[in-house]
Amino acid sequence: MDAPSKRVDIVPAKRRAIILEHLRANGAASIQELADAIGGSQSTARRDLEHLVEKGYLERTHGGAVLVQPTRATFEAEALVNAELRHAEKVAIGREAAKRLSPGDSVILDGSTTVMEAAKATAERGIPLTVVTNSLDIAQFCAGVNSWRVIVPGGSVRPGFKNLSGQPGEDFIKTIHADLCLCGASAVTGTLLTDNSLEVASMKRAMISAARRSILLVDSSKFTVPGFCTLCDVSDIHEVITDSAIKPDALTALKSAERKITVVSTPAET
Repeated sequence: MDAPSKRVDIVPAKRRAIILEHLRANGAASIQELADAIGGSQSTARRDLEHLVEKGYLERTHGGAVLVQPTRATFEAEALVNAELRHAEKVAIGREAAKRLSPGDSVILDGSTTVMEAAKATAERGIPLTVVTNSLDIAQFCAGVNSWRVIVPGGSVRPGFKNLSGQPGEDFIKTIHADLCLCGASAVTGTLLTDNSLEVASMKRAMISAARRSILLVDSSKFTVPGFCTLCDVSDIHEVITDSAIKPDALTALKSAERKITVVSTPAET
């Protein structure tokens, strides 16, 4: 009989992120080990596993699962699950990025989950800003900060994601001249930045070009095989902020672009 659930309040996206992080740390796990990790029943763990297998994150094994490298160049982590993955690292990167903003700055924020953490950290500083974002979630958060002017450029909402792309937003972005752009990427391979969506990549390129300085916010898991389409090269970015779990060869490749690289520690390391 399944053990009674101890953490039934955890939403599915959080449970699935816990499972993925457990497998990242341990390589493979049994159903019971995953049930223990999420504090739930074996049946709940099985349902979450089936969902993650269907979406391409995992492969089932006899009695458990293993994490796999996504085989599709167009693979995208689900928005809610992605927000929970590497959360401590994203918070640390976001807090570092927030230090780059000064009172009165204009800043472009893309829809990356790490950029959301930068917005939250900046809000704690209470400085006045003009914010331009294509993320409905970030726009909603920023609208709650009284000292911020928030501009949403428009466009079409991608199915499953609360980010705008295409027209008229992209043309609008090309007319502005912001102080700073904070953006993410689906993957960093050597010095190549890629994304999984042509429309998203096009919008991000416009954002980077529309700012005097641009900073890439990527946790160490993003240093992997390329996504579907090219975004730009690291040389087109002024600074990269990542976490200390970045592999040495990935860090060496970044440094070859002769751009500022900032590596932050997570709370567990400090």
